[in-house]
Amino acid sequence: MTIQSRRGFIAAAGSAGLLAACGNGIGSNGAQVIDQRVDRTLNYLFTNYPATTDLRDKSVAMLVMPLVTKAGFGIGGAYGRGALRIDGVTVDYYSATSGTVGLQIGAQQYSHVLFFMTSESLERFRRSPGWAAGADIEYTLNQQGENLTAETTTTMSPVIALIFGQAGLIAGATLKGTKYTRIIP
Repeated sequence: MTIQSRRGFIAAAGSAGLLAACGNGIGSNGAQVIDQRVDRTLNYLFTNYPATTDLRDKSVAMLVMPLVTKAGFGIGGAYGRGALRIDGVTVDYYSATSGTVGLQIGAQQYSHVLFFMTSESLERFRRSPGWAAGADIEYTLNQQGENLTAETTTTMSPVIALIFGQAGLIAGATLKGTKYTRIIP
């Protein structure tokens, strides 16, 4: 075996080892874990903010992100995984990612739910290869312990976002610029 073939063999073996270490999700319980977290998140939301059940009842679907972690020190980012539910049944899994630049320091975790209020907004979301939260979302935040209310159901926004369960120290929880991508857990 020559030196070049040894290097090639070592590189191939190393690459194979790295690829083997990367789980492809087949046979994993990733979907089950996400579904359990979504169930707990929705239970928390509807128990602690009962007026939000009106949003649930009027929406055609909900994208639930049980845990999004956001951190930044000048440059920041956020990531979370969740499930799209139609009529209470999970139909797809999504990741949410965002990046930020600016005056920021700290870390925060939060949950959020996107309520799709129209079939058209849901269809647009599901057909896109990567949907970015933008101008067609109305935000409702839990500020300083006040109750979330469902008064937003009187609006005609196609998508309503609830951000809740914030823990940590960072200013501003917004979903603008967040990209949602379908995943296979």
